[in-house]
Amino acid sequence: SKPPVAAGDAPGLEHRDYYSPLRSTFASGAHAAIVEIDPRTWEIDIVKYAVVHDCGNVVNPMIVEGQVQGGVAQGVGGALYERMVYDQDGQLQNASYMDFLMPYASEVPDIDIDHQTTPSPLNPLGIKGAGEAGVIPGTAAIASAIEDAVGRRITSMPISPTELYDLVRNDSSEMTAAAARRAGTGVMA
Repeated sequence: SKPPVAAGDAPGLEHRDYYSPLRSTFASGAHAAIVEIDPRTWEIDIVKYAVVHDCGNVVNPMIVEGQVQGGVAQGVGGALYERMVYDQDGQLQNASYMDFLMPYASEVPDIDIDHQTTPSPLNPLGIKGAGEAGVIPGTAAIASAIEDAVGRRITSMPISPTELYDLVRNDSSEMTAAAARRAGTGVMA
């Protein structure tokens, strides 16, 4: 009988193909954060976080959820924790995870995520990137919420409770009563 594979050929199927789109596809979305700031300690607590995003057709919902959640966690780190510290000679002081401050899972808020689906016309699957949709707006949404809570402009991140206190104190008044009553709802779209 004839062998199923010709002599010298390996069994199995193989095919390679490449797709080169004319332009890149980009996800879109909006993030909103609500923060509470303790007026005695200036600790910042993210009490609610919501994301509405559109990454086109969702091929694997669990992976997209993880991409958005992980991106928001990175945004929390950028807003409140992650900072490169150098000494006066330019030597990095926090090069290891032992020294580099990142948020614990308990410091990342529950995230309400809503998926909108607008298929991309630029590729056969109608997909867009999902990872950037969580990362890029996160820090700005948290900064906006802090600005709303204290009535002062945030110009650098991350912002610590001490830096927030100094920002408000240097503006000649404490956190305004109106800002304190608003409970810090900041929205970035």
